[in-house]
Amino acid sequence: MPGTRCSRCTGSTRRTAATEESEVDEEATGAGRPSRDYPRHWEADVVLSDGGTVHLRPIVPEDADKLVTFHSRLSDRTRYYRYFGPYPRMPERDVRRFSEVDYHNRVAFVALLGDDIVAVGRFDRLGEQKSAEAAFVVRDDHQGRGLGSILLEHLAAAAQERGLRRFVAEVLAENSQMVRVFRDAGYQVSRAMEEGVVHLEFDIDPTEESVAVARAREQAAEARSVHNLLRPQSVAVIGASTDRSKIGHAVLTNLLTADFTGPVYPVNPEHRSVRGVRSYGSVLDIPDEVDLAVVAIPAAGVDEVLDDCLAKGVKTLVIVSSGFSESGSEGREVEREMVRSARVHGMRVVGPNALGVVNTDPDFRLNASLAPQLPGRGRTGFFCQSGALGVAILETATERGLGLSTFVSAGNRADVSGNDLLQYWQTDPSTDVVLLYLESFGNPRKFGRLARRLARRKPVIVVKSGRNAVRPGLAATSVQIDESSVQALFEQSGVIRVESVAQMFDTALLLAHQPLPQGDRVSIVGNSAALGMIAADVAQAQDLTLAHEPVDVGAAAGPGEFAAAVRDAALREDVDALVTVFAPPVAVPGAAYARALREALQEAGVSSCKPVVTTFLAAEGVPDELVVPGADGMAGQGSVPSYPSPERSVAALSRVTRYAQWRAAPKGHFVRPDGIDSDRAKALVEEWLEDGITRLDDDRVVQLLRCYGIEVTAFHRVRTAEAAVTAAEALGYPVALKSTSSNLRHRQDLVGVRLDLDTAEAVRTAYAAVREVSGLDEVYVQRMAERGTSCVIDLLDDPSFGTLVSFGLAGVASELLGDKAYRSLPVTDVDVASLVRAPRAAPLLAGYGGTEPADLEALEGLLLRVAILAEELPDVRELALQPVLAGPGGAAVTGARIAIGASAQAPDQGPRRLR
Repeated sequence: MPGTRCSRCTGSTRRTAATEESEVDEEATGAGRPSRDYPRHWEADVVLSDGGTVHLRPIVPEDADKLVTFHSRLSDRTRYYRYFGPYPRMPERDVRRFSEVDYHNRVAFVALLGDDIVAVGRFDRLGEQKSAEAAFVVRDDHQGRGLGSILLEHLAAAAQERGLRRFVAEVLAENSQMVRVFRDAGYQVSRAMEEGVVHLEFDIDPTEESVAVARAREQAAEARSVHNLLRPQSVAVIGASTDRSKIGHAVLTNLLTADFTGPVYPVNPEHRSVRGVRSYGSVLDIPDEVDLAVVAIPAAGVDEVLDDCLAKGVKTLVIVSSGFSESGSEGREVEREMVRSARVHGMRVVGPNALGVVNTDPDFRLNASLAPQLPGRGRTGFFCQSGALGVAILETATERGLGLSTFVSAGNRADVSGNDLLQYWQTDPSTDVVLLYLESFGNPRKFGRLARRLARRKPVIVVKSGRNAVRPGLAATSVQIDESSVQALFEQSGVIRVESVAQMFDTALLLAHQPLPQGDRVSIVGNSAALGMIAADVAQAQDLTLAHEPVDVGAAAGPGEFAAAVRDAALREDVDALVTVFAPPVAVPGAAYARALREALQEAGVSSCKPVVTTFLAAEGVPDELVVPGADGMAGQGSVPSYPSPERSVAALSRVTRYAQWRAAPKGHFVRPDGIDSDRAKALVEEWLEDGITRLDDDRVVQLLRCYGIEVTAFHRVRTAEAAVTAAEALGYPVALKSTSSNLRHRQDLVGVRLDLDTAEAVRTAYAAVREVSGLDEVYVQRMAERGTSCVIDLLDDPSFGTLVSFGLAGVASELLGDKAYRSLPVTDVDVASLVRAPRAAPLLAGYGGTEPADLEALEGLLLRVAILAEELPDVRELALQPVLAGPGGAAVTGARIAIGASAQAPDQGPRRLR
């Protein structure tokens, strides 16, 4: 990509007064002296628009020679666009200036492919302003890969950390490609033209549009990298063996047996051919390009093979070999270095210790895995972390008639993860349903973002194991996440969580072949009263509504009578889904009933709007008689899945119904209430942290909450009875008096609290009583708030996942039963509305037992403000509002505590990066 000019980067360009002043300041302060003390989170592996990868990091003085080489490889045209004039060689003075920066006023990033710099981006602060001049240049042979937009994202993020708010840039008018980078970034860019130069200015604070643009580019790039993995034009098997007991023999055999549509190249230096296919001593000896390499050699030899693959330009690797992080610390380091090297050379890696990858598309028929049989074709994508379990899963899918579009077993998941597959399936036209078997998370917050977006279009079903421990092979790339965080993550993202692989297939069969229900009203039709009653009981237990009493046609009913009853039920307007229960009679073959059932449903024309499940002959999957052929020969829409029991069929239907309700619900909006001063809040937290303050006192708590429009009911802290009376008179009667000991103040028997004090004598008496109980002189005197239901709002700090907002009703029962609900950040207005109503005790807020309902809108507004505070102030590590009194007149905060502390970088904020 041709570059932008930075007027401060070369003496050959004109210089402004602001520029000259800035340089003098740098020399006076020493700010321009080189340093390698840059934030480590500025380094990142990033995926480009073609699916390849580069390593991005700040420049260091040792890059000087690489920078000169980079400059020499630029075309005259690119150099002219970058420097606005001839610049055939880089003088030593400029080499030092470009490679030695202070990482504060002057920042530069380099994009590395192998040992070569392929792009450079930089900014230089303009004097004492909050603006900086930005410039980029990309090597000609790497232009058009999205490097300009990636550099802009990372430079903007670094500039924000350094207190900058605005970028300026100058671009030659004919350099349309670079102008487009700025224009398409989602910022509000102002433009001015002078003497053929376009002057651009824009604020770099993220906007809704700029974030959306970055997310869209991230999705396209990561999807493309998986596309390269699953749709290769050629495959090499490194370690292809003539020994049938070796995994290299199995992988090659499976590729050939599946009839992969491209060339397969065995790599075996000891044999001229393997399984009748010519072999090569090294991947470098293969005369044609290699898109995918499957590595099936001992771990000790992988490094050498990796070097050959890097030199060959292989796009993706699948490493089925074991002996890496699952074997201990030494193997973990080998694995990390292997992935680092692969990424910096532009490759993605599946594994190691992986089962492999599968694509059933007839244009590819790829079975680059240890699974002996290519599964049946379908429209379900499957990601699995366990290789051993993966074989069983593929066999089960085939047995139950659940066709797959694609399958990836990631093993140790050192690089390619479930998040990458979510990005791919988002736009994959061959996949309608997504299945995930997860043992751990690499980036749980990103997973939540991606799953939530995908689930709006395609159902996502997850089995999450590893609640108690993570196997060693995944530990190196996993983060621990609390179970409450996992549940909040799945609920908020619309993920269908199941407890077993059997439940996963039960649910997937229904989603793959039947439409989503429009509501929760269920009709039950069968030829067995007992089975019908079981189905009805389970339906009600699963919060489904019976549209009518179960219809029993009797054991003697023939196929026609049975089909007529099914058709009548399906045509009822008060029915959203149909459950049929069938016990085979003795005299008539069951196949006749199945055909009659299928024909009745087709006649009723409900296959596009009402799902149907059955227990036909206790079969698992889709019996041949209940298959409706699709246009491509697969079981199509309207095929009826069968389950071995009514319990399993109805349970699957209930899961799908809950998902349909989530999907039909409003998406919600990210609302920002009035009265928020986040700049002041950030300044306060920064100041307190600099002063070493971590636990905020009452005044600071009130001050910080007020920045977000949260008011604590007025109070005073006093140490004598007379001071308590004075405070009460200042606040206005009636008042409450509370112990400063939180243990006493929050006890259910209120031993540390006295309420409704309306005279001076009552205050004195209360002070003496509380002092006697607590042994403390100091107490709170607080204006009485309107009575209401006592609630608790707090934040749960999960260092690996991010912050969760928690809501529950106060009380022994709620605390004992853990009756709290959680939502992950950021939250929408719909999220906070559902959060208020999620606890089991929430009906108490809605007028249960004849009481006056609380103002739920006020409670939602309070929760939203707390969530925004948590999102904008990651250094707030603990916050609790307790109690919050929710009544008809609003929600009053009568107690609060806050602790702050430097937080780790949020896992899914900032510019694009892998992990």
